[in-house]
Amino acid sequence: TMHLMEGELPTSMSGSCGASINGKLYIFGGFDDKGYSNRLYYVNLRTKNGTYRWKKITNFKGQPPTPRDKLSCWVYKNRLIYFGGYGCRKHSELSDCFDVHDAFWEGQIFWGWHNDVHVFDTTTQTWSQPTIRGGDPPQPRAAHTCAVVGNKGYIFGGRVLQTRMNDLHCLNLDTWTWSGRIDISGEKPRDRSWHTLTPIGGDRLFLFGGLSSDNVPLSDGWIHSIATNGWKQLTHLPKSRPRLWHTACLGQEGEVMVFGGSKDDLLFMDTGHCSDLLIFQTQPYSLLRLCLDCIGKNAALLESQIPRLPSKLMQEVLKKITFWAATTHRQERKAETDRQSQLHST
Repeated sequence: TMHLMEGELPTSMSGSCGASINGKLYIFGGFDDKGYSNRLYYVNLRTKNGTYRWKKITNFKGQPPTPRDKLSCWVYKNRLIYFGGYGCRKHSELSDCFDVHDAFWEGQIFWGWHNDVHVFDTTTQTWSQPTIRGGDPPQPRAAHTCAVVGNKGYIFGGRVLQTRMNDLHCLNLDTWTWSGRIDISGEKPRDRSWHTLTPIGGDRLFLFGGLSSDNVPLSDGWIHSIATNGWKQLTHLPKSRPRLWHTACLGQEGEVMVFGGSKDDLLFMDTGHCSDLLIFQTQPYSLLRLCLDCIGKNAALLESQIPRLPSKLMQEVLKKITFWAATTHRQERKAETDRQSQLHST
């Protein structure tokens, strides 16, 4: 469903960073015709009257990050923890956390990449910059991806100066200590930016898509095991569905759902954004899920037995019956359309 938004709507931006916490969606930063932004907005998604109202946060305490886009955000303990991004700084704001883009500066304004960490506490509406207590931080970067597992915030890849990376780092979000570049055993994904990293199963990370350093849109998927510190490529993924600058989230059965983004190198060609939903199964389905699907597919055959099921299961069974009936209807309609097209062509 699509909802009209009210209130202080964010301007149309690219490269903004969105994160959801306690039922509120926060949007920070981005780029529009006026340049880079460091504004923060939120909308309450748990509205009771169906009205979604944006609000720009202006009564915050502390100092927000400098304007930037293509940054990442970890959500941890009611806090939004932002890392990196590409943006601009005044000459007086230059520091070790900022790599100047050689070709982009004008007067006292410089453009480049960041590797600083900023925290927004959603309960006190306060910006702060934690003191990093140790470890080597990742190089300044943008269009990287991040994920939280336990109290660790992971970073993978991204654009660094004139290249793209395939390095993995993590930050302890309690002690503010960087891991340094994590040494990986065995094979690993190639360098990329504009990809996604999704936590699955409590101790694994699912990496998908992106744009390689030689500007090739990628469609590969990898699972990183934190316990064994190794990557494993999923070999059954379709090779014809590359994605970059997409979004990804975890489903209830361990599947990763990818939506949006582009299938082209956005810097040189964009034939339209993708509107199809890709679903990747990263682990076997539960026995309950398999049984429900079996009943849903064979509802006509099991019609006399279904009413005997426990009442607790009945609602789930009815959902599956509806889903598979709709799926079968769509398949039959598509087959009929294809048959009619063949008749017309002959």
